[in-house]
Amino acid sequence: MSALSFDMGAARFGDGETPFLSARRVADEMGVTLSELAKLIGVARNTLTAKSSARKVDSALSNVVRILAMAEEMAGDESRAVIWFKHQPIPGWAGKTAYDLVGEGKADRVLAYLEAVRSGVYA
Repeated sequence: MSALSFDMGAARFGDGETPFLSARRVADEMGVTLSELAKLIGVARNTLTAKSSARKVDSALSNVVRILAMAEEMAGDESRAVIWFKHQPIPGWAGKTAYDLVGEGKADRVLAYLEAVRSGVYA
């Protein structure tokens, strides 16, 4: 994924008023509550809405947004990307989905998997 396509894909998750990602927009896109999103990215629920925590939330959300943007680029549709993220087991991970792996702190493994698939490696 080029930097430009990532920026365009990630732009829809922006706050609009600040340069940070919006937890509400990410949660809405994924069809989860803010509490579920907070648990997924490993922050307290109140942290998602606190203005003083914007940098921490932005950092925690960045991998999720990257995964969704890459999956959308490959699937061609944002709803398919979300379905894949939440429900499609990733080969080699004992039936775990990207959602499961991100929740375990393994977002980097999901990104590596997507990059390998995009590069033509069938996993």
